[in-house]
Amino acid sequence: MSNQPFKRIVFLFLSLLLVLAACAGDADFESLDAATETTAAPSDAGFASVEAEAPAADRGDGDDTLGSGGVDGAVLQTATLGRDIIFTANMTVAVTDVAAAGAEATSIIQDMGGFLFGQETQGAPEPYSVLTFKVLPGDFQIALERLGSVGEIRNQTVSADDVTERVVDLESRIATAEASVDRLKGFLDEAGDIETIAELENQLLQRETDLETMRGQLRTLQDRVDLATIYLTLTEALSRPALDVYVSGFPGHDDGVSCPTEERIRVEEGEDATVCFEIINTGDTPLAGFELTDAVLEVELGDLIVVWGDVAGILQPGQSMVLAHEITVERNLRTQTRVSAEPVDQDGNRVEGREVAATAAMSIDAVDPGGLPGFQDALDASVEVFLFVGGIFVLAAGLLPVLILVALLVLAGSWWMRRQAAKPQPAPPWPQEPDEDTEEE
Repeated sequence: MSNQPFKRIVFLFLSLLLVLAACAGDADFESLDAATETTAAPSDAGFASVEAEAPAADRGDGDDTLGSGGVDGAVLQTATLGRDIIFTANMTVAVTDVAAAGAEATSIIQDMGGFLFGQETQGAPEPYSVLTFKVLPGDFQIALERLGSVGEIRNQTVSADDVTERVVDLESRIATAEASVDRLKGFLDEAGDIETIAELENQLLQRETDLETMRGQLRTLQDRVDLATIYLTLTEALSRPALDVYVSGFPGHDDGVSCPTEERIRVEEGEDATVCFEIINTGDTPLAGFELTDAVLEVELGDLIVVWGDVAGILQPGQSMVLAHEITVERNLRTQTRVSAEPVDQDGNRVEGREVAATAAMSIDAVDPGGLPGFQDALDASVEVFLFVGGIFVLAAGLLPVLILVALLVLAGSWWMRRQAAKPQPAPPWPQEPDEDTEEE
């Protein structure tokens, strides 16, 4: 009997704990449900706006290029939020045929309900075309994707300009201007004197002009909001062919294995040397049909050793080939190398109206090996001395008549001066007065 009160107390305590735990669990589940509803609501609304604004038939096959929820997602969200957004894109696409690509791009936009707004085209030798398209904002992303498939995208920029505040401001100013115009018209109807009528008409004209200007600005903004703008620049993919040639050399012969080396070398007379030619395709177009000439070395492409590369093949952009020519050095040399090539497409067909060329040079200093002069050296020195002495005699022979003439003139002048000095001086025609010193004496 003594344990009954204690059991009752323990039972009540346990019951109270169970009640508190149940209440706490209900509160947690309620908060979790509320949080779930709060999180799911925007997602459901977002999916509803996507389905309403962009039906699957209008959006294409559901491709998510340019990123999921990228430009297209932004367009749909702005429609849901009621914002006025101007979407603009600039694209540069490289194509093999600018004219054909322009027609294809125009057809793509027209099939989507857009239209060509402007065009600027230039022909050979560097053809390009700048096309301006207008499309609905809902078709903005798919239009970019389809235009990019015309060729190879070189660059692309997309911008979105929120002009909601400008639209609201213009609408407010237009409403105010309309009310002001209506008031001035009422004052004008009640005016009686000519001066008041003239003043009211001037004010009315100015305010109506301002009103039409603001209406025009609003229409322009609305047009840019209602239709997205795409500027598409089409350039020729094979439009910048270029090549460079680097000429170097080294003493000795090794079939060009040591190429390329230095642009200036010193080699003893009578010794061997090798001249290296490195040809590099520095443009964006494959090259073929190479020709190489050097008037100093008197060589052509067929005379050279192919170190690496295919002279008769196609040199792709960024690739190079190296050729060599072995000589024996007899004198100082400075090469004059010219290399030319024809641009071709990826199939090897020549690109008409194009040719690229480059020139380069290198120097070889022939060094006297020293030692006793040989017969040839003595003969060359004798010839030089003979030519020098002969030149002096020729110069003297040319100056001799001039020297004789000058001597004769000097002698004639001296004889004439002596003759004049020997002639007697004539007496003066009037009597001379005696000097004062003579009179005093």
